[in-house]
Amino acid sequence: MNPPLTDKFEQRFGAPPAFHVRAPGRVNLIGEHTDYNEGFVLPMAMDRAIHIILRPRADSRVRLHSLDYGETAEFDAAAPRRGGSKWVEYIQGIAWAMQKDGLPLRGWEGLITGDIPRGAGLSSSAALEIAAGLAFAAAADLTPAPAKLAELGRQAENEWVGVRCGIMDQMACAASKEDHALLLDCRTLAYEHIPLPAGVAVAVLDTSTRRGLIDSAYNERRASCELAARTLGVRALRDVDEAGFGSRAAALDEVTRRRARHVISENGRVLHAVEALRRRDAAALGRLLDASHASLRDDFEVSSEALNSIVEIARRQPGCYGARMTGAGFGGCAVALVEQGAAQAFARATARRYHQESGLEASIYITRACAGASLARLTI
Repeated sequence: MNPPLTDKFEQRFGAPPAFHVRAPGRVNLIGEHTDYNEGFVLPMAMDRAIHIILRPRADSRVRLHSLDYGETAEFDAAAPRRGGSKWVEYIQGIAWAMQKDGLPLRGWEGLITGDIPRGAGLSSSAALEIAAGLAFAAAADLTPAPAKLAELGRQAENEWVGVRCGIMDQMACAASKEDHALLLDCRTLAYEHIPLPAGVAVAVLDTSTRRGLIDSAYNERRASCELAARTLGVRALRDVDEAGFGSRAAALDEVTRRRARHVISENGRVLHAVEALRRRDAAALGRLLDASHASLRDDFEVSSEALNSIVEIARRQPGCYGARMTGAGFGGCAVALVEQGAAQAFARATARRYHQESGLEASIYITRACAGASLARLTI
């Protein structure tokens, strides 16, 4: 733990912290908008995270200061109420979800900071939910399993915050393993850690454009998928394969058909991507990323001019195997698979060309696959 951070805690709260919580962001390699359709996804945790240092209280009050926003929030964990800053809503949502689940709650005092770009499709909200869940767990001496933390996070975001997300982001933040991608079955929550090949880097391409999921077409896309599943007579689009869809697609209107086609084909691409990783075939994985972007752009229609531009620029650079938008879409980030030795030159060239073509500044992160969320007891 960074000594200045603990010093700031002592200055604000008059005593040293007892715990350090870390929850990483995630970049989804492939499998977009399949999670709430009970399908397959292949994300990895990245080396940017949210950190909370905290000390339990004897009552149910939570006092939390955000170093990034310069704001202090206080609320009763036993009786959370909507209102206040958006970042606080996620934390109150976790308290509400834990209370609804019958878990014991205890208050705490904490400092929070992080370096995950917000609104970029890198799951800063899920990281905040998982970090808050671990903070409440530490205060109440609980040890929830990663899947339990993830489910609490999803419930908070769906029912408290109002975004009808799936569970991929929370599971990636909670259950990932260093140097591995996470193959997750979003129906059963069964998961497997898939090794990433040596000599290959993952680049996150931040377009510097942002979207708000609540105000975007995200919930509309989900409703369209649910309509497709009902029309096709299945529980979720997970239950339709590409061959079966071809013979039944005429039952759907044109827009709903395209939405469903993306989800069904994307599920297939995830499983093919796992096969490519097992073969250490970066070129095949890159081609799947390219196909995923085309499907998200044309069938699901969640890309943007900025995302399309940076993906095309990335693909033209030496050493790039493939690229696609990542996250819910409408802005934010893309992801590229790049030869390790070419990664730094790739980042510079992509950022330069993107600025020339769009007038916008891109931030390119060469990231690595990190472990999921962690809780550590501090010894001061």
